Amino acid sequence: MKILHLDTNHPLLINQLNDLGFENYEDYTSSKLEIETVIHQYEGIVIRSRFTIDKQFLDKATNLKFIGRVGAGLENIDCDYAEKKGVDLISAPEGNRNAVGEHTLGMLLSLFNKLNKADKEVREGKWLREENRGIELDGKTVGIIGYGNMGKAFAKKLRGFDVEVICYDIKSAIGDKNAQQVSLKELQEKADVLSLHTPQTELTIKMVNSDFINSFSKPFWLLNTARGKSVVTKDLVEALQLGKVLGAGLDVLEYEKKSFENLFTNQEIEVVPPALRYLINAENVLLSPHVAGWTIESKEKLAQTIVDKIKENYRSEKF
Repeated sequence: MKILHLDTNHPLLINQLNDLGFENYEDYTSSKLEIETVIHQYEGIVIRSRFTIDKQFLDKATNLKFIGRVGAGLENIDCDYAEKKGVDLISAPEGNRNAVGEHTLGMLLSLFNKLNKADKEVREGKWLREENRGIELDGKTVGIIGYGNMGKAFAKKLRGFDVEVICYDIKSAIGDKNAQQVSLKELQEKADVLSLHTPQTELTIKMVNSDFINSFSKPFWLLNTARGKSVVTKDLVEALQLGKVLGAGLDVLEYEKKSFENLFTNQEIEVVPPALRYLINAENVLLSPHVAGWTIESKEKLAQTIVDKIKENYRSEKF
């Protein structure tokens, strides 16, 4: 069985697949159009987010049996069309859920204690103690929207704090010992902190807009380590200015490209939208470059998860 690797990953992925008898080929530089001319030769693809796998690509991949996405989300793949053509979709949310949980907690504690602002000021020779007085997490209510692998990992990290954790999800009966499942209305009534852990779908794109924010009973802190397009940035900025959102920790941004690898093309780098410029300069906003699930350990875990799932479903002796 021939597998084409389109992105670099942890070496164990190819090494272990070689040991299992799969034929592995690497192409990290050819264009999508160039790949389409040879993709019919392969039964498997392993990709992170180099380009979108759309209908045209899938129509060229006449022998394709699976796509391995080394990550959690599948929005860079036309999933419906792939499934229609009998192509299995393999992702690895188990591989980076712990990393996302830790990163989200780190952002929250940093915001509450103004660590980013305080660090910058001390480096500039400013010793402002009262201005950097923080708040404590204990006693707060943390609301999680999206209670899958990532949401559950964050809830687990909160167990050491004296907080109430509630969750909302379109699936029913998924609450557990770490979070009580509630309606969206109840979450909006109670939450002091909102953390997003949803995939990118038609339901979640532009989900956090002015109407959504204004539905909360009290000002809240926003954390987004999921997908940037879930938040309407200009509406978030307005809410920050009005004090309806007290602060934000954003690992993802609305302006990201589909590859997730860069924020702007070279032509756009000088054209920073006003809303993004506000976030960059806001002291109560913490930004990171889509790295919540991007740790040394998760790189290995993600690769191992993909190997294990390929091994379970596609042992080379079948072909």
